[in-house]
Amino acid sequence: MKKHLNTIRHLKWRQVYYQVFYRFKRKFKSYTTPKFDKHLRERKQLEWKNGLSEQESYSVPNKFMFLNRDKIFGQAVDWNFGSFGKLWTYNLNYFDFLNQESISVEQGLFLMRDYISKEEQLKDGLEPYPISLRGINWIKFLSKNGIEDEQLDKALFNHYQILLDNLEYHLLGNHLLENGFSLLFGAYYFQDEKLYRQAKKVLGNELREQVMGDGAHFELSPMYHQILLHRLLDCIKLSQSNSWKSEELLSLFKKNAIRMLSWLEIVTYSNGNIPMVNDSAYGIAPSSVSLFNYARSLGIKWEKGKMSSSGYRKFEKSGFEVFMDVGNIGPDYQPGHAHSDTFNFELYVDQQPILVDTGISTYEKNELRQKERETSAHNTVKIGNREQTQVWGGFRVGKRAKVVELEERDGYIKASHNGYYPTLHEREFRIEDSGFKIIDRIKNQKEHAVAHFHFHPSISNIEQERDSIILQTEGIVLFFKGEGIKVSNQPCHIAEGFNIRKNAIKIEVSFNQTLETTIRKVNR
Repeated sequence: MKKHLNTIRHLKWRQVYYQVFYRFKRKFKSYTTPKFDKHLRERKQLEWKNGLSEQESYSVPNKFMFLNRDKIFGQAVDWNFGSFGKLWTYNLNYFDFLNQESISVEQGLFLMRDYISKEEQLKDGLEPYPISLRGINWIKFLSKNGIEDEQLDKALFNHYQILLDNLEYHLLGNHLLENGFSLLFGAYYFQDEKLYRQAKKVLGNELREQVMGDGAHFELSPMYHQILLHRLLDCIKLSQSNSWKSEELLSLFKKNAIRMLSWLEIVTYSNGNIPMVNDSAYGIAPSSVSLFNYARSLGIKWEKGKMSSSGYRKFEKSGFEVFMDVGNIGPDYQPGHAHSDTFNFELYVDQQPILVDTGISTYEKNELRQKERETSAHNTVKIGNREQTQVWGGFRVGKRAKVVELEERDGYIKASHNGYYPTLHEREFRIEDSGFKIIDRIKNQKEHAVAHFHFHPSISNIEQERDSIILQTEGIVLFFKGEGIKVSNQPCHIAEGFNIRKNAIKIEVSFNQTLETTIRKVNR
C-alpha cells in the first residue's frame, strides 16, 4: 500500500484526472476509427526531402526486424502480432520502415493499403503513441514521393481525429511531446487549423517543460534525448521547407534544438557512444554524429554547453572520460524511464569503454526488467538489501532517493543522497593527471555496504591482487582502500541492445563506512 501511495502522490492532478477519464471512456468506446467520408479539400503538396533515413527494418517478403528480433509474415502481415511483446508490436505499427533507403514506393504503398484494409481489426496500432509516430512516417513518405491518394489521406486524417481525442495527458512526458510533433506534421500536411492550434499549444507548453536549463530532456535518458532531438530537427525542416505557418514556431524550435544539441555534444563520448543510463539502448535512436550533421544541414549553429540542472556531469582529462549522475531521478510525475542509480558513473579510457552501465534489454514487465532497473545493476553503492529508489511494475517508482548536498569545482564533485535514510551515502569524484578517484562514505551505517563496478563485455583479462584489480590488456589498475573491505569477482550481463545480453564481469567491494577507489593507467 505504501509503495502505491509513494507512486501516486507525485502525479499531477491532470494525470490522475485523465487516467480515470480514459479508463472509464475505454469501457464504452474503443479506439474506433471515425467514419470521415467528406472530400478533403484541395491542398498544396507538402515539401519534404532529404531527412534522416530510418534503420533498415523491412525486407521482402514481409520480413520485419525490430528490437533485434525478426519475423517473416509471408503473404499477410498481422499488424496485431504480439508474440514478441508490446514494444515490438508498437514498432511494427510505427511504419519507420517507410523511410528506410531500400524500400520502394510500390512496397511502401502496398503495406499502407494493407494496413488500412485491416483497420477494423487493429488494436495497439490505434493507440495515440503509435498513431503519432506512424502519422509522421506516412506524411514523410507520401510527400517525398509526391503521392496523392485520397483513401490513404482519409485514413490518415481519421487517425489524427483519434489522436486529437486521446492526447496522452494521463502520461505526459515524451509521449505527449510526440503527440505534439505529430499534430504539427498533420496540420502542415492537411493545412488544418484545428490540428495546428492543438500542436502549437502542446509543443509550446511541453518544450518549455521538458527541455531543462542545460538542454537535457527531463526524463534523463540520453537515448530519448536523441529521439526527441531528431523529431525537433524534423519540425525545423518542416517549417523551413513549407510556407504555411512557417515562422510562427520556428524560433521556439531552434532555441530548444540549440540547447539540446549543446547538451548532447557534452554527453557524447569521443568515440560517438552515449551513456547507457536510465532507459537507454543501442540501435534505437539516431547517432549523435548523424544528428549533428542533420542540424548543420538546417543551418543550426551551437556551442558546447555545461551540465547543470540535469544532474549529470562529465570529466575529461588525460584520456579519461567519466560520466556521473549526481542528480535526482527525473520528473517526479513521470519517472517511468528512471532507474535506481543515484551516483552511478561510466568510465571510458582512450575512447574504450571500461566501466559501464548494464543498460536495458527489455521493456516487458518481468523480473529481468526489474533487475535491470535496480541499484545493484549500476556502478554505485547498495546498502543492505534496500534499494536507493523503489522501482517496480516495469515503469513505476515509489520512494525515491533525493540528493541533499552537492559541492563541486573543477575536477571535483561531492554529493550525498538520502535513499537509505536515516543512513546517508556520500560519494566524492575527483579527476587528476594521475587518474580518477572515488571516495564513498556511509553515515549512520547500520548495514553492510557494497560498491558495484561493471566492466564492459570486451574486458575479460581481469586479475586480482589482494585489494587491486588489474586489467592487463587495457593497462588499467583499480586500487581499493578502506576498513574491512572484501573484493569479489562476479559474473554479470551487459545489455547491448534490446534482447541482446553479453556475459561480463563485475567487481563487488564490501566495506565499512569508507571506501577509496583509485583508477589509473599503468605502463604496459
